[in-house]
Amino acid sequence: MSNLQYVLEILGTLFFAISGVLAVRDHNADLFGATFTGFVTAIGGGTLRDIMLGSYPLTWISDILFLYAIMLGALVAYLFFKSLVRLSRTFLFFDALGISFFTILGVEKALSLGMRPEVAAIMGMFSAVMGGVIRDTLINETPVLFRKEIYATACLGGAVLYLILNHFGLDRDVNLIISSAFIFVIRLVAVKFKLALPNFKR
Repeated sequence: MSNLQYVLEILGTLFFAISGVLAVRDHNADLFGATFTGFVTAIGGGTLRDIMLGSYPLTWISDILFLYAIMLGALVAYLFFKSLVRLSRTFLFFDALGISFFTILGVEKALSLGMRPEVAAIMGMFSAVMGGVIRDTLINETPVLFRKEIYATACLGGAVLYLILNHFGLDRDVNLIISSAFIFVIRLVAVKFKLALPNFKR
């Protein structure tokens, strides 16, 4: 794992933990409940990905820095909670950062274990969205996956972009940055302009 990849994975964990804590802002959760929601949001997608890929020990178990990143994220959200929730887009910002990093890191993890590119793209998307799905289920909200604005599709698009650039030999760290930024921008633009795929029901 490159230094940049490791830093992005730690940052993604931190951002997801913050988004998980902020998600309980309208649910009167206590400190433990908010922290637990942040914890599950941060490790949920990666844990399920690793179990499906048969990769043990799980990332957050083998490296204590991931737990520290979650604790720091919960602390930041707790200390600056009122300031953060006043910013209407703060939750979206941290969640978009989280999915952008986790998608590409999930792709990398699957490729490193010898998975085919098609499987790697799906694992990247899975890594990114499942933490948010678990978070929303815990707080009794409609999972973000089923809301209108483009979400999982942005992750899948970024995963495919990473695989294409990787195929043409682009430097790995540059590819990580470009593909992560692509997902981040697509997600923010989708929310701003309410972009969505066609409804299943016609």
